[in-house]
Amino acid sequence: MTMKINTDLKQTVGVHFQDNDWRASPIKEVRRKMLERHTAISGIATSLVEYQKNSCFTEHTHTYGGEFYVLDGVFSDEHGDYVAGTYVRHPPGTSHSPAVNLGCTIFVKLGQFQPGDDTPVIVDTGRASFQALPERPGVNVLPLHQYRDEQVAAEIWSAQQSVSLANTGDIEILVLAGSFTYREESFDALDWLRLPIGEPLHAQVANVDCNVLLKRGHHIGHGLAVD
Repeated sequence: MTMKINTDLKQTVGVHFQDNDWRASPIKEVRRKMLERHTAISGIATSLVEYQKNSCFTEHTHTYGGEFYVLDGVFSDEHGDYVAGTYVRHPPGTSHSPAVNLGCTIFVKLGQFQPGDDTPVIVDTGRASFQALPERPGVNVLPLHQYRDEQVAAEIWSAQQSVSLANTGDIEILVLAGSFTYREESFDALDWLRLPIGEPLHAQVANVDCNVLLKRGHHIGHGLAVD
C-alpha cells in the first residue's frame, strides 16, 4: 500500500523539521523527510532528501517532472554539479543518476508541473540579483520559474516585517534561513508551510531577515485529487 501524507489540499499544513523523522529510501545512503505524498500513480511527492558522502541513486525517470533546491553541499548527476542555493527543474520524462561525493541535502518536489511545462531550469541563486517589489514592502524577490499559473521564487523578507500575499492558487513556503510566525505558529529553517487555495498569507518576520523558497499556483488546473 502506498503511503499517503498530507494529501488533502483543502487543509492548511505545517511540517516542522525537528518533529519530522528521517525515513529510509531504497538506497541505504539516502534518507528522506516526507512532507507530502500522494498515490504512486500520480507521482506527487514533496520531501527533504539527504545524501551521505559517496552515495548514489540508480538511474530513474521523473515521469511527471521533478524540481529540487540544493540546501547544503553539492548535488551531482551526469548533467552537472549543483552547489547550495541552486534551483533545478527536470521536465516530465527526464532521467538522471545522482552521484554525490561530499554529501548534500536537497528539497525535492515531484509530479507537480503544470500541463505542457517542458522547460529545463537551472538557477544559482547565489550568483543572481534579488529585486525589491514596491507593491510588497520589505520583500526582495528572485523569480526562478513561471509557467501558466505556477510561480516559483526565492524571497528575502526583512526583519520584523509583516508579509502578506493573496492566494488565488495555493501557496507553499520552505524556510531557508531565519523564521516567521503564521497564525501564532513559528516556522524556522527547513520548516514547510502549505496553504490551500483562497487562504491568504499574513506572516510576521522575526528579528532577523527570513529567506524562503515560495511556490504558488501549481495546483490550478493540475487535476490533483484529494486521494
